[in-house]
Amino acid sequence: MPFCELSKYQTAEDGSISTNGLKIFYQTYGRGFTKVLLIIGLAGTHDSWGPQIRGLTGTDTPNNQECQQQPPRLVAVDPESNVSEDGDGGDGGASILADYGIEVCSFDNRGVGRSSVPKDKGMYNTTIMAKDALALMDHLGWKKAHVFGHSMGAMIASKVASIAPGRVLSLALLNATGGGFECFPRIDRKFVSVAIRFLKAKTPEQRAAVDLDTHYTEEYLNEKVGNHTRRDLLHQEYVKGISSTGMQSNHGFEGQVNACWMHKITSKEYDIVRSSGFLVSIIHGRDDIIAQISHARRIAKKLYPVARMVELHGAHLVSHERPEEVNEALMDLIKASESKLDADEWTNLCNIQTSREMTTLTWIRRTSGSCSSSMLELIMKLQLVLLYFFGLFLLLLQHGKKLFQNLKPMRIAAAAS
Repeated sequence: MPFCELSKYQTAEDGSISTNGLKIFYQTYGRGFTKVLLIIGLAGTHDSWGPQIRGLTGTDTPNNQECQQQPPRLVAVDPESNVSEDGDGGDGGASILADYGIEVCSFDNRGVGRSSVPKDKGMYNTTIMAKDALALMDHLGWKKAHVFGHSMGAMIASKVASIAPGRVLSLALLNATGGGFECFPRIDRKFVSVAIRFLKAKTPEQRAAVDLDTHYTEEYLNEKVGNHTRRDLLHQEYVKGISSTGMQSNHGFEGQVNACWMHKITSKEYDIVRSSGFLVSIIHGRDDIIAQISHARRIAKKLYPVARMVELHGAHLVSHERPEEVNEALMDLIKASESKLDADEWTNLCNIQTSREMTTLTWIRRTSGSCSSSMLELIMKLQLVLLYFFGLFLLLLQHGKKLFQNLKPMRIAAAAS
């Protein structure tokens, strides 16, 4: 089994918490000089990146399971480009550049799947998990890589970029937020319904049904595929996945939630990312009820002019719902980076404005006939306060159930969020 032993690459001097005995499970796919590191989100496992692995490499068979190894192919390479000492050539399936193949690595974060699950909640934060990702790059012999993260994985990817910008060729943040209060989902009728069902879910079938409504749009789930709807087919896949991978432990789930809640990128870290010379793509589903698109737009603004905002029709798992469009956006990012495209040609953020700002400004204009920045700021703060108390209510409700009904802690299934 391919494991990275963290203690071989992390020492006490770098400020890491003890990593003795901790391992990260990973898989690599495809072969080539272009390296892509995929970092998944909360409760997700390495195979949650399936559509992107297939789209970037043309295969979903891990390299360690291949029956035959392709012989190395020599190509002309920029001396500054990323080449591992033992890197192979080959077309890498769906290679984006004529003379390059792509090798992808995806892995289970600490706390989920086959990776180690520390019991101490303090051993989970996005900085620690970013150092896990860098240790994995060391283990693979990758000096540099294109780093793509989804949801919590986007938080981790941001930390990788701020800690070791010299090792990042490009950065893609899918369905990202800034952590903390921004982890609270959009409050509407659908979210309340999903939250109640989540707390009541006790079987893989019930949990799978909740996951579908959380991760996908209703329109997508109701599409017909032959004689069935996508909902029917995906429900079977989710239940099968839960049965085969098992349930995520409470230690792992609570630790990863703690990492999301404690996550923050400082102004200094944004400055580091913005000035490091690599391009950024922020990809988001407009109908995401978990990570609100307004937060992603705000991140994009903070990374101007190196960032491009890509908004797609889809929910939190837009990478599954709109795989071709997401893969095209990722390929555009890699191509732009390899060709050293100027940031001014890459960005599309000149006139971007968040939907929440536009909605609020429209309301202010209708009610007062003028735009008040102080009033706008007050309304946004009130919204955060409401989100905080609603989240607190859900936490109290969950702990109350455990206390008064003497229920066993619910184990969370490995999902692709």
